[in-house]
Amino acid sequence: MESEEYRRYDALGLAELIRRGEVSREEVFDAARRAIEGGNPSLQAVVRTRFERARREVEAGDPRAPFAGVPTLTKDLLMAIEGEPLAFGSAALAEWRPPVDSTLVARLRQAGFAILGQTATPELGLMGITEPRAFPHPVNPWRPSHSPGGSSGGAAAAVAAGLVPLAMAGDGGGSIRIPASYCGLFGLKPSRGRVPLGPLHAEVWQGAVVEHAVTRSVRDSAALLDATNGMDEGAPYPVRRETGYLAALERPPEPLRVALSLGEPLGKPLGSVLDAEVRQAVEAAAATLEDLGHHVEWADPPVDGERLAAAYLTLYLGHLSADLAWIARETGVPVTRLEIEPSTRAIARLGRRLPVRDYELAKRDWNSAARAMGAFHRRYDVLLMPVTAAPAPRLGELYPPPAHQRLMSLLAIPGLPALALKAGMLGHLARDALARTPFTQLANLTGQPAMSLPLHMTAQGLPVGVQVLGAMGDERRLLALAAQVEAEVGWGRHLPRPWQDG
Repeated sequence: MESEEYRRYDALGLAELIRRGEVSREEVFDAARRAIEGGNPSLQAVVRTRFERARREVEAGDPRAPFAGVPTLTKDLLMAIEGEPLAFGSAALAEWRPPVDSTLVARLRQAGFAILGQTATPELGLMGITEPRAFPHPVNPWRPSHSPGGSSGGAAAAVAAGLVPLAMAGDGGGSIRIPASYCGLFGLKPSRGRVPLGPLHAEVWQGAVVEHAVTRSVRDSAALLDATNGMDEGAPYPVRRETGYLAALERPPEPLRVALSLGEPLGKPLGSVLDAEVRQAVEAAAATLEDLGHHVEWADPPVDGERLAAAYLTLYLGHLSADLAWIARETGVPVTRLEIEPSTRAIARLGRRLPVRDYELAKRDWNSAARAMGAFHRRYDVLLMPVTAAPAPRLGELYPPPAHQRLMSLLAIPGLPALALKAGMLGHLARDALARTPFTQLANLTGQPAMSLPLHMTAQGLPVGVQVLGAMGDERRLLALAAQVEAEVGWGRHLPRPWQDG
């Protein structure tokens, strides 16, 4: 199978070729391997490969599986493969090997996927860019001087460049939707608990984190969800396995009530400035939905953006502190000696001084937002708004500068973290961390599904996605709408961008 032919198909397209006997699983595997070996030295999306083990797994796999022989990549975060490295983007875990497969990985195997390697992520998945100190930084295939986003930046770069037709990703504050937007892909964050995180984790970031994928087509995302959804044994949420996600694409949704927002309640408190290209993308998407027969009207989400950002970061701080304690336990290295980035250590120090009362109050704010959005969706079926405030940043543009890192290092002084929290440092962190991406955390806190649609290209050749949020558990309607828009605008003709070694 030649590279050009391999890149022409989405995952289901490759699976159909294999099923009809037009190509073999081995030929597809070899085409994917050549794509990764040829493109990754300059793309830097894949942090490690497992070609020989993957080949043996493909040979032993069920040829009747829905994705039999289709290559994919998992993320170097949470997605455990028994006995193989899983570094979470951190030097502190470079030698750590999980004792079991994650449930998601086991389901990928059952679905027939060939897991060829793992993709880059920022340290512990903490940033909306993928620039870890311990690993190379992936570039955006559309403009290599720019970031593919994060934390699933390696996954998005790999799919946009055509290394694999889909790659697994995770989303705790926008980490599927942000890189999907920056790289011109479809990215769905499912509802809370829809995809299991077990057995090594019950919930991550109090349930904000959900795993799924970045894809070229809507149908790949839907078929993947059919194969992987549903609680596993001991899961904290009673979300039973469901089917019908791919079938939901067979007919367009009924005319929907669409709320259109530029996200001002979320962005304004953080000082976000909406780029003109982003506004253009959102308004053009609204016009497309109207042309398709949906009713669109201006309506902002009924939430307090400043309070929401503070609640999100409060849980983020608390969990980071716990994460470092877990890493210390797993590796036998004291927290003070862990090989982690300065910004990670500084934020964790704040988390250690976070009052339990504030942590619990923040979670109650999550509930308030979820109840408000539940009521909002009685009036509107979906909410249309930006994914990010601007197109992809340049590489290095958003990484904490040395002066900022030196300032954060002062948090090592005893007593200073507690004083910093009392002095309002949480608000400063919110503005620094979220001003560029203030619109995605809402769905993580409320638990509702959300997606990024690749609907716009800037004059500089950078993709811009548009976000659509649905009511809790309403993935079928979101996917049906996405498929309708995909058929209308034909975004697949832009994908993937050719990528050559060097």
